[in-house]
Formats: sequence, C-alpha cells, structure tokens
Amino acid sequence: MAVDRDGVLGVLARIPLPGGGDLVGRDMIRALTVEGGTVRFVIEAATPDEARALGPVQAAAEAALAALPGVTSVQVVMTAHGPAAKPAPPSLKIGQHPAPQQGGPQRISGIDRIIAIASGKGGVGKSTVASNLAVALARQGRRVGLLDADIYGPSQPKMMGVSKRPASPDGKIIEPLVAHGVTMMSIGLMLKENEAVVWRGPMIMGALQQLLGQVAWGRLDILIIDLPPGTGDIQLTLCQRTHLTGAIVVSTPQDVALLDARKALDMFDKLKTPVLGLIENMSTYICPNCGHEAHIFGHGGVAAEAARLDLPFLGELPLALEVRIAGDSGTPIAAGQGPQADAYARLAARLVAGGMA
Repeated sequence: MAVDRDGVLGVLARIPLPGGGDLVGRDMIRALTVEGGTVRFVIEAATPDEARALGPVQAAAEAALAALPGVTSVQVVMTAHGPAAKPAPPSLKIGQHPAPQQGGPQRISGIDRIIAIASGKGGVGKSTVASNLAVALARQGRRVGLLDADIYGPSQPKMMGVSKRPASPDGKIIEPLVAHGVTMMSIGLMLKENEAVVWRGPMIMGALQQLLGQVAWGRLDILIIDLPPGTGDIQLTLCQRTHLTGAIVVSTPQDVALLDARKALDMFDKLKTPVLGLIENMSTYICPNCGHEAHIFGHGGVAAEAARLDLPFLGELPLALEVRIAGDSGTPIAAGQGPQADAYARLAARLVAGGMA
C-alpha cells in the first residue's frame, strides 16, 4: 500500500504536544515530502528551549509513521527559528541632498532670534568669538544655542569641551549637547576624530539643513551660528532658507582682513540679510610682564569701516594668550572671570540691550 501526504499528516495530527494541540494543528510541520516509502519533514519549534522539550514528540512521530503501511524510512529534523531578531537601531545619516523648500526663508520653531557670526577670511578668531559670545549671553540669563556650521572645519566641540556623539533615538531627531549653559551642535560631533568631510556643495547644504531642522533645539532666545569663512554655499543656503535676525562680521584691524570683511558685508547686502554690527577682534595686546599695550594687527580699522558704512560698531576684543588657552582646554574665557571675560560680557550686554539677543 502506497503512503501519501494526507496519510502522513493524519498520523502527525494524532501526536499530542505537551502544551496541548498537535504538530499539524499548531502548524509546526515544514518541508514535508513523501517519495516512495521515504517520509521526510522538519518540526519547527518557536525557540531552542521548546525544540529540546519536543524530543519525545519527535520520537513518537517517527515511531507512529514507521508503523504506517508502506513507510520504509522516516527522516525527521528538529529546528527552531529562535526569537525575532531585534531591529537595528535607527541610524542617522548626515550629508544628504537638501529637501525642496517653498516660500522663502523659514523660521525655526521655538527659536526667537538667529544671529550668524561671519568673517571674510579665516584666522580672525570668528569661532572663538562665536563660542565666547554664546557663553556670555547664557551667563546673562538668555537661553542660547550654538550651531557650528563650519562643515569642513568644525572647531566648536574642541572649544566648548564636548566630544560625546549626539543621540538620535528615531534616526531623524538629533538630541544636542549642553556645555557651559549653551545648547550646542556640530557636525564634528558626528565624525571620527581627524576624519575629513569630503563633500560637494549639495551634501554640504543638505547637512546644514539637517543641523538646523532636525536638531531638538527646544525653546531658545537666540541661536548663534558659527559660519565658515568666506562667501560660499553655507552662507548662501543659510540666508536663502532660514529667517535670520542678522549677521555679525568679525575682522582684525589689518587691511588684508578688512578687504575680505568687505566682501562678506557685500554678500549679506546682496542676500538682503541685515548686518547687526562689526567686531574688531585681536584689537589690542597687553604685555603680561610690563603692561605695555601693543596693536599687533593695527587698531581702529574695523571701527572706521563701520562708521564709513553706517553700521554699528559692537566693540573691541583683545588678543590674549588666556583666550587661546581657554579655547584649547574646552572652557571658553567668557565662562570665567577677568578682563577678557568682561569684554565678552560687555558685548553680550550690548546685544541684549539692543534687542538683538
């Protein structure tokens, strides 16, 4: 008498399981084949522990089928598919192409004012000004954010003393870090140390869009944006897509720096972004030994340029070894006490009094 599939399933349906039911009723039979007198199938358990507990059931099934007329061989394999694999944690990718945006510059929800700190050239201390100004404003009771928008050369993690990678529980929203009372974010926190960003313009613009729109900034009185030097993609994207309160241009007094500062001012004029004022950085140097005041990069050039353009001159900031040491150590000079901290406190107070922060 030939054995068939239905006959095999009928026998297996009569094999009881420890927890109730049977192998067929609980849909545990896989890959059943009947070839001549040979019967092959797999019993699939939910877990490895259940598979071990079903050893007697496997033996009973083999014995019952071996007694079936026409069966000459029974081959049974026990397997377990195991627990469901845990989903991979959401991964956040920074550096996508920017999403389309309609309707001109947009406000960022929860942020009252956005000020860009800019310079025409590198090396004038723009990032130092940005970090210290953010800390000084926070010390005056403002809710302050700091965005490092220098994608190619992010320096704010070093200056603010943070290195932890921001969390992104859902792969979309980025949780910023807090340092010295300032909520901050930088692409430098998303990269390995010394890893270069080798991206074309669209990816740079997409990264800026993500750092502005996907970071959970919360409620802020002011967001300080540390721009890269020059007049490139980042500046253009920021001014065209984000509603800015205005920009502050940092320069040293020397003529070469002022040449490039004028280009930055011209860019903001073309992009219809208000310039809130100019800052002269590295304006004076006081010798720590004799107290002599020197003007290493000249003096008064930025104030004169502000007067010529009828723009506010926001103040002078000193060239001091303590400022460099503080920035390298991750504690901005504005977080402490002394003449350099006082200079930033005066600058912050002027912005607050003028309604700019």
